[in-house]
Amino acid sequence: MSALPLNPALFHLDKDHLWVMHCSEGPVPRAGMRVARAFMQKELRPWEVRWEEDFQGIPAALRAEAAALLGGRPEDISLSPTTSSALVTVAQGFPWEPGDEVLAPLGEFPSNAWPWLALRSRGVRFREVPLWEGHRAGVEAWASEPPRAESDPETRLIEAIGPRTRILALSWVRFQDGLKLDLQRLGVACKDRGVHLVVDGIQAAGTVPANLEGLSAFATGGHKGLLSPQGMGFLWTDEHFRQSLSPSGTWLSVEDATDFSRPSTDFDRAWLADGRALEPGGPNLLQASTLLESLRLINGARVPAIAAHVALLQARLLDALDDTGWRSDVERLRLLLQGGRLGSILALHHSGKGPEVLDRLLKAGYRQGVFASVREGYLRVAFHGYHTEADGDRVAAWLRGSTAIVDDPWSRSDRARHDHTGILQSH
Repeated sequence: MSALPLNPALFHLDKDHLWVMHCSEGPVPRAGMRVARAFMQKELRPWEVRWEEDFQGIPAALRAEAAALLGGRPEDISLSPTTSSALVTVAQGFPWEPGDEVLAPLGEFPSNAWPWLALRSRGVRFREVPLWEGHRAGVEAWASEPPRAESDPETRLIEAIGPRTRILALSWVRFQDGLKLDLQRLGVACKDRGVHLVVDGIQAAGTVPANLEGLSAFATGGHKGLLSPQGMGFLWTDEHFRQSLSPSGTWLSVEDATDFSRPSTDFDRAWLADGRALEPGGPNLLQASTLLESLRLINGARVPAIAAHVALLQARLLDALDDTGWRSDVERLRLLLQGGRLGSILALHHSGKGPEVLDRLLKAGYRQGVFASVREGYLRVAFHGYHTEADGDRVAAWLRGSTAIVDDPWSRSDRARHDHTGILQSH
């Protein structure tokens, strides 16, 4: 394996904690701590906070790095605290009419469900579509069949678009099963039908190369693959789509907002045409400075290099699990990986073993210093650009050494009685 895209020395990693769950929360690089500390030193002496360098300069630089990450334009970027808040901005700003519809895959993360469900009082319907045969969610999530290489989720979504569908809202990479959807194919279909494609990109940003062609909006928080603390992300919007949205209505969403030679109480102003029109107000400069540092690091490493590195680690891990209790799921994932259908989440399906088995498996990993996660019937291992082959081998050793747990008989009736909330969770 060639040199790592991200030097592990850039992070506060140690031998006692192998973190393979940036799908829950990513480690912040040491440089992020340094810039946060430096900014807080300024806040101790507010006369050192610079208007152009800090208040205006940090957000402008962050928009530029976010645009570089996505291959877009800085003027199309709106800073937003979270993925949810960005999607709420779109949902609340769109010109809905009673009877309109939002279409979504079955089993979206709540960040990409509640913003649309909140529109019920305005007569907007939220409709979910199963993506493959046997796909289930909600209280039946643990009974769902996993996605396979022959699954065609894009066709199911395209065929489900109806005459009142206004937005197709989906996750680029799904949080539980790790499936990566073909945004360009969906974008073409949406454009042909006059539908807007709105993407929750948080499980892909930073680890999957982006292509905005055909999209109307792309939202992400910074605390997963973008390796920043929680509380700052961004929203990209297509210029023409953005013109259809209501502005946020904050004091910074209008022309000349920061030109204090013009009276602030002069309200005869036009709304901004760029992404600042959708921002929620004064920027969180502390959070913005740390996300800026992380984006500079990721853009310097190049996302395609990170994605290729992650794919090699995933293939290596699957090879190591060929003769284990996971063998029934290894080939499924190998075919998905070879078909380019996975992001950075390698999600091993429980295959009927149930939540208690995965709970015991996670606890065994924690005792060995390996920190993975479980969501809705899948054990998730998420590699990034700083993980080494030795890290992957350590994950393999944990899973191979836990064969007795995985192979432990677990009856259907016992599974039905088990409280699914017993699974160790983080975020």
